[in-house]
Amino acid sequence: MVIRLFCAAGMSTSLLVTKMQEAAKEKGKEADIAAFPIQDLDRMVEAGDIDVALLGPQVGFQLEKAKSICTPKGIPVDVIPMADYGMCNGMNVLKFAYKLAKNK
Repeated sequence: MVIRLFCAAGMSTSLLVTKMQEAAKEKGKEADIAAFPIQDLDRMVEAGDIDVALLGPQVGFQLEKAKSICTPKGIPVDVIPMADYGMCNGMNVLKFAYKLAKNK
């Protein structure tokens, strides 16, 4: 599964990415997880290599725009829950991503 996190500059989610990678390894899941600036969303969706797109809470106001980019390509997108983001709860965010993928 290819999970991409998008935030203001692609930096603030780096710790969360690490925690998610650890959680995936612990669960035996094959996951390619990385963070990027929200400005890269359109280009990356067009490239077609994303299974799930997650937005950091600080760019949550761009969810509708993100949906307009992702939905036509069949890519689920949502905002990471604030509590899980703030606590860097990689396991919960990983589960959130898999749930989104399952429901698409």
